[in-house]
This record gives sequence, structure tokens and C-alpha cells, in this order.
Amino acid sequence: MGKRWVRIRTGWEMAVMLCLMGCLGSAPGSSADEITAFNKQFAALHLKMDHAGILAMWAEDGVDLMPGEAPLIGKKAIAAWLGEVQKEIAGHKVTTEDLEFHDIAVSGDWASEWATEHQVVEIPGKPAHDGYGKLALVLHRENGEWKIKQEMWNDAPKE
Repeated sequence: MGKRWVRIRTGWEMAVMLCLMGCLGSAPGSSADEITAFNKQFAALHLKMDHAGILAMWAEDGVDLMPGEAPLIGKKAIAAWLGEVQKEIAGHKVTTEDLEFHDIAVSGDWASEWATEHQVVEIPGKPAHDGYGKLALVLHRENGEWKIKQEMWNDAPKE
């Protein structure tokens, strides 16, 4: 009976240990730090209007939910949409891209967060667009890199 109890106890301990490893990631705080770095890159690429860089942050099967648009499913659809946007905004320049991220939650290889956004875009021959929005992201770690699995944007009132 003593050996059987040891096996059960060892199995239970291993299950708890595996669960904790999956929930906590490789080191306390490292995943949240990775997400913070990801967010800085995300904002910087939007400020530079670097659509290729932004697209590289997406998972192959990512889903983008933009206001007033059908869901964009897969990196190919997102790339096509970005290509059309680039044509429409030729000559525009993002001069402000302020994103304030909240509630970063990491569980193993998955993370979620939301942000408030303030963006100013210079438009040739017109007044600048000064807009506010909200953003929700679901991220997944793939081959050691965080990728956007789902994204949703919408307008928000000026705070």
C-alpha cells in the first residue's frame, strides 16, 4: 500500500507542477515583459506605417475584426486588405500613435489584452484626422514569437 500511495502522490505532484509551469510560463514576469516589448513594436510599426512589419506580427490563421468590415480570416486576407488601405491612404502620415495597453493576461502560449488608442494622421490638403479608438488582441506564441491571433478595433470617444 505504501508504494501505491507514493505513485499516486508523485503523479498528483507532477500534474500540479505541469499545470503551474503551463500557467506561469518559463519565468515569472518574462511573458508579460515579452508582451510589453511586442506592444512597443506594434505601436512603432503603426507610427511608421510599416504594413509589412505589421503583417509579420500576424499568425497565418489570424482573424481581424475591423469596424464596418467583414471578418478578415487568415494572413492572406489581411495582407490584401492592407494593400487596399495603402492605396487609399497614399500620402498620409501617422504623426501620433499612442496606445495604452491594459489587463495583459498570459496563460502559457496564449495572451490577451486591450488598449485605448489616440491616432493623428496628416492628410494632404485636408485637416488632420484626430481619432480615438479601442483595441482588443489575442496573441499566441508560435515558434518562440508572439503573433496576433485575433484583433478587434472600434472607435471610442475622446477621453
